[in-house]
Amino acid sequence: MEFQNINERLVEGLKKQNIQTPMSIQVKAIDKILEGKDVVIEACTGSGKTLAYLLPIMHRMNTSVKQCQALILAPTHELVIQINEQIKLLSKNSELNITSTALIGGTNISRQVEILKKTKPNILVASTGRALELIKSKKLPIQSIKTLVIDEADHLLQKDHRSEVMQIIKAARQQAQIILCTATMTFEADDILNEAQFLNSTEQVLTNPNITHVAYVTEKRKKVDKLKTLLNKANPTRALIFINNGHEVNVVTEKLRHANFKVNCLSSNQTKQERATSLSQFRTGKANILVSSDLTARGLDIPEITHVFNLDLPPHAPHYLHRAGRTARADRRGECISIITEGEQKIIKEYKKKLNIEIEQLEF
Repeated sequence: MEFQNINERLVEGLKKQNIQTPMSIQVKAIDKILEGKDVVIEACTGSGKTLAYLLPIMHRMNTSVKQCQALILAPTHELVIQINEQIKLLSKNSELNITSTALIGGTNISRQVEILKKTKPNILVASTGRALELIKSKKLPIQSIKTLVIDEADHLLQKDHRSEVMQIIKAARQQAQIILCTATMTFEADDILNEAQFLNSTEQVLTNPNITHVAYVTEKRKKVDKLKTLLNKANPTRALIFINNGHEVNVVTEKLRHANFKVNCLSSNQTKQERATSLSQFRTGKANILVSSDLTARGLDIPEITHVFNLDLPPHAPHYLHRAGRTARADRRGECISIITEGEQKIIKEYKKKLNIEIEQLEF
């Protein structure tokens, strides 16, 4: 099957990126979005959700008008930048001259206002706080937005962000189509959408069958040493290590560096430039291991990630899916390895039951 009902230039642009066949969620979403309906896209991580909404948005973009026509909200700076880079790459490869910009906090807002005023990008990708700030100051022309995307909606509609998101939706509601994108439907959408179309991947499973799940049991004090053992054994192309406590990210990173691993970290106390450097070196392979918390790795899309390690287990089953979904992207295979204590075995049993997945428990 080939991509249908979208601009032939987009199809050619995708081919330049070695994307020739649409994934099941893309087939479903493209037509519904082009119909102008509010849509909820629910599919496992790595299933192509970003392109599922970007393709129809870019297909109907009127580039003859210098106007902001689509706003995409994402929960982290890294994901905002990643989506914006994806738009720029596809625009270049398709020769469609669709313009976009990233709007994030912690950067010069005056510079962003100048870009909005002078270049009027077709697509805006933004963090919720910065988007709302620009809307309230009337610097972001919300009245011209035809499509509003809430990416990682399960996260952005939790209590920490929901108020900001709802204010943006209220401002855009009258004229904008709304698209919610999520791996796990853990929120109510009835008060957000008008007669929405709820779309799942064809397989009706939200767990990626290409991921092998394993849990190793050890003592808490030995977790980092066991992690070193597993890293040496796996020899990963890229490995992402999750830790619950942001303060421990740097500690574990230094322990791995001391053991001569090529490792970087993402933590909330890093500067924007430090995080960008860590991510860039991980993408290029200069560092093949990245230690992170849940938030900083949200939506991370690096196809070379072969292994995900949980040094700490996430508190909720859907979060486990999000972590595991950083590997086995776009039909590749991957492994999710959890290093647990005897007391954490009950959490693994809960994951297996709630997510309907097999997690093989092993001992060192």
